[in-house]
Amino acid sequence: MATAALVVIGDEILSGKVTDTNTPFLIGELRGLGVRLAEIVVVADDAAAIAEAVRRTAARNEHVFTSGGVGPTHDDVTIVGVAAAFGVPVVRHPRLEEMLRSYYGAQGLAVVERNLRMADVPEGAMLVESDQLTWPVLRARNVYILPGIPEIFRRKFLAIREGFREQPFHLRLVYSVSEEGLIAQHLDAVAAEFPDVALGSYPRWQPAEDGHRVKLTLEGKDPARVEQAAAALTALLGPAHLAQQPA
Repeated sequence: MATAALVVIGDEILSGKVTDTNTPFLIGELRGLGVRLAEIVVVADDAAAIAEAVRRTAARNEHVFTSGGVGPTHDDVTIVGVAAAFGVPVVRHPRLEEMLRSYYGAQGLAVVERNLRMADVPEGAMLVESDQLTWPVLRARNVYILPGIPEIFRRKFLAIREGFREQPFHLRLVYSVSEEGLIAQHLDAVAAEFPDVALGSYPRWQPAEDGHRVKLTLEGKDPARVEQAAAALTALLGPAHLAQQPA
């Protein structure tokens, strides 16, 4: 199963000045693509912290996405951090530089050096092009470097999203009227018998209208295995523990 990680970068996120909306967006998108988001890391605008987070997540996930820290100002240090994660220098990409000069020239504006910083990339980085994008997505090994501005983050991810599609997840829900302690042994048994099916247990503070206290989820890539696990679980729980399922 392909896994991914998200590294959210920015003092503004950690201080609460800005609400992070890129994380819930990417969670939903990756789930729909059949990719398991294995971890989310939030770090400050600090090149060393970014390097450590990227190095660690890139080593144990197929895909890593970064959010934020790209631009011309002093706190935009994501490129430096990603380069340090892989032990490569930061270099200027000629195509990006050409695009920036053309863009500012078309606006009748002078190109200053700080603007050209947006053409700096970790050495060896690739440009992921799409006919849906004016500016390509920057990829350094298995790390996709995305801006933090939510509208641009979404636009760029949606333009490349199909490249990450995997076999979809299959989900079954089971509801129990009993509290978790009374059914825990049955959950243990199903989890042991079906290690390829993720079994989740989510209790409520108060019973729902239908009387259930715990929502149980069974999820996996093989629909047959998920159905078998659901059948085994409902058989173990029996009428005494099961909420009446809607017709």
